[in-house]
Amino acid sequence: MTDTNPVRVVDVFVDELDLHKLGFEGVEPALSGRPSYHPEVMLKIYIYGYLNRIQSSRRLEREAQRNVELMWLTGRLAPDFKTIARFRKDNGKAIRSVCRQFVLLCQRLDLFAEAIVAIDGSKFKAVNHRDRNFTSAKLERRMRDIESSIARYLEAMDTADRQEPAIAKARTARLQDKITALKEQMRSLKEIGVQLNAAPDKQVSLTDPDARSMKTRGTGVVGYNVQTAVDTKHHLIVARVVTNDGIDRDQLTSMAKLARTERAVDKLTAVADCGYYKSEEILACHEAGISVFVPKTVTSSATAHGRFGKDDFIYNAQTNEYRCPAGERLLWRFSTVERGLKISKYWSSNCQQCPLKGDCTPGPQRRVARWEHEAVLDEMQVRLDQAPEMMRIRRQTVEPPFGTIKAWMGATHFLTRTIGRVSTEMSLHVLAYNMKRVIKLLGSEAVMKAMRASGPYGVVEPLRCVRL
Repeated sequence: MTDTNPVRVVDVFVDELDLHKLGFEGVEPALSGRPSYHPEVMLKIYIYGYLNRIQSSRRLEREAQRNVELMWLTGRLAPDFKTIARFRKDNGKAIRSVCRQFVLLCQRLDLFAEAIVAIDGSKFKAVNHRDRNFTSAKLERRMRDIESSIARYLEAMDTADRQEPAIAKARTARLQDKITALKEQMRSLKEIGVQLNAAPDKQVSLTDPDARSMKTRGTGVVGYNVQTAVDTKHHLIVARVVTNDGIDRDQLTSMAKLARTERAVDKLTAVADCGYYKSEEILACHEAGISVFVPKTVTSSATAHGRFGKDDFIYNAQTNEYRCPAGERLLWRFSTVERGLKISKYWSSNCQQCPLKGDCTPGPQRRVARWEHEAVLDEMQVRLDQAPEMMRIRRQTVEPPFGTIKAWMGATHFLTRTIGRVSTEMSLHVLAYNMKRVIKLLGSEAVMKAMRASGPYGVVEPLRCVRL
């Protein structure tokens, strides 16, 4: 085994951690005796496993008995799969903190850009088949299918009664067994219906209770929506959160604030796709001192039908009025509250005589609505127009990590259940991804030298590195 083997990086990294401060159980032996294996050994096994695409506790058990690198890393200790799985289950919060320690090390090594991150979410499959996930529509459809099948079998029984007695008896018994099984399924579905009515989001998953059905570009998936903030310099993952909310629209502020905390900076620039466009979220980022780049979603029916869109109407802040494509003034008429937002309405009295009315509105006059904080959205659009390359930077920054991690996971994605354990599993994947990136950037020897010089709680001099 060479001196630059990545397994040596894992060994040094874990040795430099203060496992007691991070919250690992069993670091200090109890008065009644020591634990079967020290947390340091178990953590090394897991980090090595995720670095080498070995996530299963049973596979890790086998590798600990035959893999030379893992035998060297653990000192020839070979815990069984139950012990390995229990360590991940009992130390989830501490393992997530280890991932943050490596991000702090990257920060001290000056591997991040000047406070610019790309934010995106991706759907990951949970340990829950789609047939074990229920919504109101799915439940009604399943119950209709069962009722239809029961009716079909009853008709088949009537037909069987007209056959020869021996044949009729065999067919009737077989059909009766099928009807009994279907009635049992119907009873189970009715019980699920009671749980469904009591669920806050009207959705029930039987295998993993925290997993939710989410829309994807292809077929739907039952799983989790993983949010990440990725640094634009070396594509290192700065922050990650596992949610069971299938929509990204409410995640912008929380992810941007988390990325700013992880980066330990006062100001941050975040870029995201149009799935994150929400007026309230953009305003919250503005008030928090976070500059965002989010393209606006085009939902106007006027634009869809080839008529003038809202962007064709120019707002004058000094006079508080709009100017339409025909040069007419749209005056402020009144303000109202819609979905908790204060909205002002503008229109002109000359729409009926306008020669462009057919290209503008089918109604009596064209009305334009303006949110009270829409100036914040206008400022963001100006920034985006002046820096159109931000969308390209977002795409090439945040999407490759998701593709890489999903390739490592394989077809099944997550192996654990419930959102807490899934978050721990995702943290190990992110730690492995970041560690591989840093090793490729700096080399194993430089990374180990930096770890020994500082430890996660010390101070390290920035090392020069080349961009990939």
